[in-house]
Amino acid sequence: MATLSDVARRAGVSPATASRVINGSSKPVTEDLRERVLRAVADLQYVPNAHAQLLARSHRTAVGVIVHDVSDPYFAEITRGLQRVATDQGRLLMICNSYRDPDRELEYVELLRGHQVAAIIMAGSGYHDATFTKRLNEKLTAYEETGGRVAVIGRHEHSGDAVMPDNRTGGWLIGTELCALGHAEIGVVAGPEVLTTTTDRLAGLRAALTEHGRSLPEHRIRYAEFDRDGGAAATAALLDAEPALTAVVALNDSMAIGALALLRSRSVPVPQQVSVTGFDDMPIARDVTPALTTVRLPLVEMGARAMALALDPGAGGPRVEVLAAEVVRRDSTGPAPDAGTARVRPTNQAGSGRRVRRAAAGRTPS
Repeated sequence: MATLSDVARRAGVSPATASRVINGSSKPVTEDLRERVLRAVADLQYVPNAHAQLLARSHRTAVGVIVHDVSDPYFAEITRGLQRVATDQGRLLMICNSYRDPDRELEYVELLRGHQVAAIIMAGSGYHDATFTKRLNEKLTAYEETGGRVAVIGRHEHSGDAVMPDNRTGGWLIGTELCALGHAEIGVVAGPEVLTTTTDRLAGLRAALTEHGRSLPEHRIRYAEFDRDGGAAATAALLDAEPALTAVVALNDSMAIGALALLRSRSVPVPQQVSVTGFDDMPIARDVTPALTTVRLPLVEMGARAMALALDPGAGGPRVEVLAAEVVRRDSTGPAPDAGTARVRPTNQAGSGRRVRRAAAGRTPS
């Protein structure tokens, strides 16, 4: 494998000059020398040492992203947006999977700080855990004091740039949708109770039900992991305890797909007997049978905006961008069985996926 000395010898320059050309040093080099070095690099198929480049360059090139689970379609879509902006700006994206383990997130912050990344993006939900939050903020603040930048996606107790999906409004929209269809016996398949995403979506749903004279008692909520198996298990437990339910609200699409599978295994027709809704609008939501009514969040845009904020120092105080939620109506929802055929479906309903949007409040321009 060719070394820097081999390149310098081939180009007829000193190793220091070869290093300046290869590592993008700000020190000037004549065009003739630059061309000779680059030609030698190509001839020898030389691969630069990434750590040496980091030391030689005047700016940091890598960005670290901490996600809960990159195999989760929610985070896969966000990562697409992150990667798009990072690639456009010539940045290396380092993705860390925490698997919703708070201690691992703390370890990753330290690891990324040690790699001198230009920015750290927390792409997973915040936690309702005061001890963890205090430790995380201490580590992020120490990193920021060395010149690093931090941006978060979702609600975190960290003072800095943030991209906020309007989870509460999304919950309100789906609750309003089900009430318009005559549903009163509504159960919820929720993600982990410790996550702010879970509580925000639940809060919006409760607000909508209260506005329409309905309630959401705790015994109609089942908490589980934010995945298909968690959704199926929670739906089974919910229906065993509450057989009169006419609608199941899953707080993400993966859980909703698990709910649909469970209902199908029990020969429960959807939506004739039980309506099912999701949250996020993953690409698969339109392909399952029946196609899933869900809340759409602009996940790719969320990732792109978070990366843009992380790489732009801006001016003034922290910037917070709230991205709106909207309902996409498909075939997994219908009138409540006891509502009768007289109830009118909202006029913009269609199985292909018509949308209902409520503007997000509090958007702060970047």
